[in-house]
Order: sequence, then structure tokens, then C-alpha cells
Amino acid sequence: MARKQPPLKIIPLGGLDGIGKNMTVFEYGNDMVLLDAGLMFPDDEQPGIDLVLPDYTYVLENEHKLRGIVITHGHEDHTGALPYLLMDLNATVPIYSSKLTLGFIEGKLSEHNIKNVPFRAVGDGDSVKLGSLELTFFSMTHSIPAAFGVFFRTPAGTVMHTGDFKLDQTPIDGITPSYNAINAFGAGGVDLLLSDSTNATRPGFTGSEAAVGPTLRHIIKNAPGRVFVASFSSHIHRLQQICDASVSVGRKVVVTGRSMITNTKIARELGYLKISDRDIIDAYDVDRIPDDRIVVLCTGSQGEPLSALSRMANGEHKSLSIRSSDTVIISATPVPGNEKSVTSIINSLSKVGCDIHDKSNGLVHVSGHGSQEELKLIMAMTKPTYFMPIHGEAMHLRAHAKLAEQMGIPSENIFVMDNGDSLEMRAHKVSRGAGIDSGVVYVDGLSVTDANPVVLRDRQKLAQDGIVTCVVALTGKKRRIDVIEIGSRGVSFATDDELMAEARKLVENTISRLAAQKNSSLESLRKDVRSALSGFLWSRTHTRPMVIPVVMEV
Repeated sequence: MARKQPPLKIIPLGGLDGIGKNMTVFEYGNDMVLLDAGLMFPDDEQPGIDLVLPDYTYVLENEHKLRGIVITHGHEDHTGALPYLLMDLNATVPIYSSKLTLGFIEGKLSEHNIKNVPFRAVGDGDSVKLGSLELTFFSMTHSIPAAFGVFFRTPAGTVMHTGDFKLDQTPIDGITPSYNAINAFGAGGVDLLLSDSTNATRPGFTGSEAAVGPTLRHIIKNAPGRVFVASFSSHIHRLQQICDASVSVGRKVVVTGRSMITNTKIARELGYLKISDRDIIDAYDVDRIPDDRIVVLCTGSQGEPLSALSRMANGEHKSLSIRSSDTVIISATPVPGNEKSVTSIINSLSKVGCDIHDKSNGLVHVSGHGSQEELKLIMAMTKPTYFMPIHGEAMHLRAHAKLAEQMGIPSENIFVMDNGDSLEMRAHKVSRGAGIDSGVVYVDGLSVTDANPVVLRDRQKLAQDGIVTCVVALTGKKRRIDVIEIGSRGVSFATDDELMAEARKLVENTISRLAAQKNSSLESLRKDVRSALSGFLWSRTHTRPMVIPVVMEV
């Protein structure tokens, strides 16, 4: 009797609950491939958190099956979790991607002192066999060079993963999507299509990256003073256009911001960013050149408080500051959750009095993700039997699912998933499988911890209402009150001497009533003090600060 074949499991660990932390497991029997390992930046509901990662516990539990990690392109939301994952893995696992993406990854890993990771550079049309899974890479256009989609051939069937993409007909580097490969996959049969949903709610086509160039050149040419351009440091196509525009009008380029310096250096070394050494100057040499001959490339398009643009706007940068005669171009769209930070930066720049250009008043940015017509074209070329929208928030996934129905894919063959859900493919047929535990992991300083809601709730409470401490010292067998000290931070009533005196009297009465009882422990006294003080503060101030009582015997 023939042994029953295992299913191909597709398990998204991240990327289906927001824009970021993309990570998907492909598993067949004893072979597993991880596609992407991204991060997401925290929002206002996660105070003090540095980074948000997908929970990759499932990968660690099955690392004996892991044959390789495949990275579709070099953006943080696809590479940022790699250092933390590699530190947690016991096995040495090869990483497959383009030369540029591997260059970015190598720089990232060196910051974490991670060495001896086997890199495997791949290009358009290359195939690799990882256990029983065969992967073929094909070029896609995105807001970064050398972006790939991946086609999986497995004993259970075929899967096409688009990666992040748009169908740009005039890309800056001349490398268009591999239409021949996509059509060939479609002709051979695509059982399951996984496709980028980021712009699934946007009608029409996404503009070409080349459309931004003339606007940038016009602004740079006509600016009376220095020009500061904030962009993603990995958006090499955009940086190339800025460099080309600067050189063409006789301006020198200054690069500032740690990630901008690192990424432009790597991209130039690998031939992805073309600008001669004579056209780049150091930030400390800016004063030697007339203002109308300078363009500054910097980080800070997302309003990050420690970015170069933010520090320059606030006069905190070590070598550059923005003046009223300068022009600032914010060449990016705020990632969801960053809108307030970007507005804050624009307000700071407005106070300086400089000229500001962003997407609201000029074509200084186009998206790197395909809109509805491009998403439908991919479905038309691949003709998938089953479809799963990926990379987006719930509204994007649902909108993409509706497009799939319009393209003739039966609703029962469309799977809108959550992180931790799974699909199983057997003999070219796809169905839902058993889910796994999933969630997020927080990078908080030097610690990488599970998402503890209590910690975040406490931080939010501290931010909203502050903290009150109450220290009580008891002496002798009869537990006489020796000291009562009440302190506070972040509360509006800290200077209300009358209120604080009432609070001390309340604590004194509470302790006096209970301390003499033989069965009253210090812990019960602390609970009673906390309850009494919390109730009092609410009744008098209508705030609920965190109350921390310390009751001790001396």
C-alpha cells in the first residue's frame, strides 16, 4: 500500500494584520522554507517598544526542517527580523536573495555582530532546490531594485508568491517584471496565487517611478538655496533620480543619516546606485560650497524623532541645520501609524520658514505597490485555481478578495487568512488546515520578549494618569506608624498641599484601623492602602494614577 503523501502547508506568521513584519512558512514533510523575515515599527499604543516582530516560535520548533530562508527584497518589513531570528536559531541556515538585498542584510547582521551566515545570491530565472521544494525566482518591479517573486514547485502542487510589486513599464534600471516567466507559470498551471494587497483599495494603475524624476529635477534646479530630500534609505531608484537631477543641474550630493550612508555605500559598491565620487561630498564640507550647489540626501521621511531630518529641523544635527532659505522634499508616503510624526516634522520645518514639498503639493512620490488594475493583470496572466491575498490590513485583503471574485475565481477558492492560520495543498487541491499559536514579539531595548499586554497597559496608564507612591514605615510590635511619605510623578495635583495632606491622613487612618489586627499581613495592608488611596484620588481628581504602596516594618 502506497504511503500517503504529506500536504504542502502554507503558514503566514506575519503580514496579514498590517503593513509590515512579513513572514511565511512553506512546509512539505520534513522540508521547510521561510519566505521573508520582516519587522514593523510600533504605533502609539505600544509606548517604549522599539520594534515589533512576528512570533517565529513555529520556525524555532521546526528548525531541523528549515532548508533555507528566502528574502524577496531589501525593505525592513521583509528583512528586519532576520538578526533576531538568526540569533535564536541553533542551526546555520543559508539565505537566498539578490546581491543588493544580501548586501543590505550583511550590513544589518554586522550591527548585531552576527557572522558566518551562508549567503546565496540568486537572479532572475534562477532555480534552487531546497529539499522537496523547488523555487524559481522572477523579477518584479518595486520601490527598490532587485525585487523578486518566487514560484514554488512541490509534490503537492504549485504556488506563486508575487512579493511586493507594481507593474512598472519604465523602471529606472530598465529591468521590467518577468512577464514571460509569469505567463509561462500561468500556462503551466498555478494552483495557488499569493499576491501583494497593499494598494488593493486603490483604483487604476500605480504611476511609474520615472514620473517622479522631472518633478524632482524641477524643484532642485529652481531652489534658491540648499535642497534636503528625505526618503527611505533603501529606495535606491528614488535616490538614483535625486542624484541624477542634482548632477544635471550642477549640485553636489551630501548623504547623512546612518542607514542612508550605509545603504548608499552598499548600493554604489554593487553597481545599483551610479554617481561618481566627485559629485558626493562630506557633510562637514558643506560650508565650502555655495548653498545653491548642494542637495542633501537624508533619512526621516516617516518623521522618526532620531532621524537626520528631525534633528536638522530641530537644530540638533551635528553638522547640518535647516534654514529659511532651504527647500525640503519629503519623498515618501507616511506608513500607516506614522502620520502624526510626519505632520510634526512638517510643522517644525514650517516654523523654520523653509519651502516644503510633499505628496500633497507635487509629484515627489509614487507608490511601489500595484493598484487594482495591476492586481487583476497578475491574476489574468497566472489564472490561479486558488487565491490568497497577502501583505496588508484587513480592508486590503478583503478588497483584493473581491477583485479575485471579479476575475472569476470562485469565492470558495479564495482564502482571507489571519497570521497563524494555515492552508494545506494535496494533489493540487487547497483547503484550510490547522492553525498554530501566533502573535507578535517586542524588541524593547536589549530584550526580545513576548507581547505582554500587562506591560503595555501599565505604560499606557503611566502615560495617561501618572504614578503615586506611598511609603509607610511601622515600628514596634503594635505597628505604630513612624513615617508616611507620598510622592508622585506625572500628576496634575502634585502641588496641591491640602489634597496631599488629606491623602496622608487617609493612609494613616487606614493603617491604624488594620495594623493592630493580628491576622493582617503586610501584603493585606498594601492592598488596603492602594484601594483606599485610588478611591480617594478618583473621587477628588477624577484621575486614576498608578498607585504603588510600600508598607514595611522597621
